Amino acid sequence: MHHFELVILLLAGLAIAVTAISIKVRKPYPIFLVIAGAIIGIFNLPGLEGFKKTVTEDEFFRDAVIKIFLPALLFEAAFKLRYSHLHENKKPILLLAFLGTFLTFLIVSFLTWAFLPVPLQAALVFGALMGATDPVSVLSIFKTMGAEKKLSIVIEGESLFNDAVAFVLYTIAAFHFSEFLQNGPAAGIGMGIWIFLKSLTLGILIGAGLGIAMSYITKFYENFALEILFAVFLAYSSFFFAESVHASGVISVITAGLIYGNYGAKIGMSPATRHAVNSILESLALFANALVFLMVGLEIAIIDFSGKWQLIALAIVFVLAARSIAVFASVGFLRNFPVRWAHVLNWGGLKGSLSIALALNLPASFTFRSDIILLTFCVVFFSLVVQGLSIGKVVDLFKARTVSRGLKEYEALVSRIQGYNAVLEKLPLWKSRGLVPEPLYQAHFSNYSSRLSECRNSLEQLFIEHPDLAKEQEDHLRLLALYTQHDAIEDLSKQHVISEEVSKSQINALIEEIEKLNRH
Repeated sequence: MHHFELVILLLAGLAIAVTAISIKVRKPYPIFLVIAGAIIGIFNLPGLEGFKKTVTEDEFFRDAVIKIFLPALLFEAAFKLRYSHLHENKKPILLLAFLGTFLTFLIVSFLTWAFLPVPLQAALVFGALMGATDPVSVLSIFKTMGAEKKLSIVIEGESLFNDAVAFVLYTIAAFHFSEFLQNGPAAGIGMGIWIFLKSLTLGILIGAGLGIAMSYITKFYENFALEILFAVFLAYSSFFFAESVHASGVISVITAGLIYGNYGAKIGMSPATRHAVNSILESLALFANALVFLMVGLEIAIIDFSGKWQLIALAIVFVLAARSIAVFASVGFLRNFPVRWAHVLNWGGLKGSLSIALALNLPASFTFRSDIILLTFCVVFFSLVVQGLSIGKVVDLFKARTVSRGLKEYEALVSRIQGYNAVLEKLPLWKSRGLVPEPLYQAHFSNYSSRLSECRNSLEQLFIEHPDLAKEQEDHLRLLALYTQHDAIEDLSKQHVISEEVSKSQINALIEEIEKLNRH
């Protein structure tokens, strides 16, 4: 096997292993992967030097993240996002994604230029890189914590759309700065606004056009394997076509994913196909995410930290301060937006792989390129590890976790009922084997039966007092029943007891019910 193939195999194996461990211990996998990558990058582990050298080459990482992983990751996140959720929360999402990102860009750029030995263009580039929050990091952590649904939707929408805004700001700062200087401040700012608006608008139009076209094509087919190929093709074609005409590939792929996941799935996919496409895309995205975050951690192997600790500390403070100002200024325009949510949004604005990939995308001749890469990596690492590991405490501090009233009492009662049932099942067996004499058997059977009856009465009373809790548990039971029916019908189909046509019809109906329950 060739060296490059071994590197890919080892990278994939490490990514899968670390992800599996993090899922097993119920911790956000991006944090585990970045830490694992950093450990491999820092220590000279036997046999891994060649592996580290190959993975940490700038071109390898940049191409992998931007050209291979980014379109797929953004498309998968957009495909799952329901338009109704976006519409209900459009004001906070748009304010944070546009105003918040632009404020972060301006504040970080100014502070970096004013207080660090960095020229204006490099400061603007760093400010643009710090405007992007990472949807993968944010979503995986918020899902693990069980944050409130509306809060999760807001931060998910923000993290998707602000990537597009930050990407355009980065392009302007990195590749059009000299044009602005030549045209003077006023004309330069006007040109920047024009490029910004043109890039976003054209990206939306391209993504919408391709998304609608692919949605109509999907109507003529009922084959989930083919429709997965349609989805993959749409993700990459929308990104690369937009980039080829100097539009925003990020906003293009997000727009295409939203349309295909909402409109295309509605007019062209059966519930079973939609479920299958979503599951495959989710699995592919999980694998891509795992590789990306492990590679982010490995970047530590090529970074020189000597004499730069003060710069790093100041950069982290600047980014945290800018995020705080941007979040509270943005949500200040909203009525009735909970302040406690703003605190969670502030600390939960994690940076990720896009920022590092864009930093590495800078030309080798770019002034202060190495320092920008250094500062970007350190902010991302701090964000994922320090903020990522502490965000759970922030969510609890500001009571932003979804916890049904009466849930703890319910869980206590259920555990006691299960325990009492287990004893009542075992008592006759112990009696038949002569382990328990008759008088003791009768006393214990009566005692545990009485306890069981009390718990059941308490459970009924709890459901009366907390109808929302009762509804949640009823929905959970319905989901279990629907999945059991689904598996039974699939078994009948595999054994050729029922026809494929009948099986498909029944499974589609079940999946539609499952999706309705999951949406609520």
